[in-house]
Amino acid sequence: MTRAGTPQPLRPRALAPGDLVVIASLSGPLHDRYAPDLARAVAELERTGFRVRLAPLLEAGRQHWWSAARPAEIAGELNALLRDPEVRAIIAHDGGQTALGYLDLIDVEAITADPKPILGYSDISLLHLVLYARTGLVGFHADLATPGFGGHWQSAPAARRAELRKLYSTLLTGTEPIGELPTGPSWECWRPGRAEGRLIGGVINRIVLAQATAYALPLEAFDGAVLFWEETGGHASHLWSYLQVMRHRGILDRISGMVVGVPHAVGGLDTPEASPTLAEIVLDVLGDRDIPVLGNVEFGHAGPNLPMPVGIRVALDARRRSLSLLEPAVRPLTATGTAG
Repeated sequence: MTRAGTPQPLRPRALAPGDLVVIASLSGPLHDRYAPDLARAVAELERTGFRVRLAPLLEAGRQHWWSAARPAEIAGELNALLRDPEVRAIIAHDGGQTALGYLDLIDVEAITADPKPILGYSDISLLHLVLYARTGLVGFHADLATPGFGGHWQSAPAARRAELRKLYSTLLTGTEPIGELPTGPSWECWRPGRAEGRLIGGVINRIVLAQATAYALPLEAFDGAVLFWEETGGHASHLWSYLQVMRHRGILDRISGMVVGVPHAVGGLDTPEASPTLAEIVLDVLGDRDIPVLGNVEFGHAGPNLPMPVGIRVALDARRRSLSLLEPAVRPLTATGTAG
């Protein structure tokens, strides 16, 4: 952390072929009908060159209310994975509604001692934002195991799946900046311009919730940041309201650019009742704030996901419809075997 409280990125060490990644229930349960998708996710990750293990709580049919287990149990399992030197990355099986229950139980000292990539989106956005605020850990807003690697990836065209496999492998194992992310046909320039800054964001409702906790990012962390967000479910009016909350908090006055994901199952968008488009909602709240906005980028619940590493500097050129990672998300091993 800097003296002003703004996080400085804490990069995990790069993964190597054969490293162990663990899929864990960090929020929601594994329903029986999705067990085949989980098996496909394991095969996909093994194809990328990693060893894969399932955490004990990731058991089909195991459930406590809407969660895989009680929050303290999930935190206990997560902390054990953070402390285990053999585990080199943790991938959330799915999202859910549980992370708020154990934000205060996470062993942040284990993270600073041995930072590891944590992959996931949806409810996992809370972990990325809170752990970035508390330790600077670079969070990997990327595909979940079951609906992502074992779901959206499997239905994507073979060329797209190969492109994603290479992208994720480079992100986790490479120590040079990736540069431009592959542009998709859905990308739209909603307001032209260029910006450079640290990438901060996630599911928009989780951004708002994170800022309501004791572990909120200091407002200074948004100075010059490129804010990315997406949403699933709810209504278009909810998106407008969440953006208004960020306006009231002064976040929108501090950011240098915005990247918006493809919305998923959001009611009230582009309906025959003359409802607004997502671009109209965003530009309405931004008002005369002259920042670039790139819309309908493939990350979030619409899947499959382009990875968005929280805390990494990016370059945004909305007119060119480009988003580039200017820094690596991981760091190399030194000769002594420690991260450097």
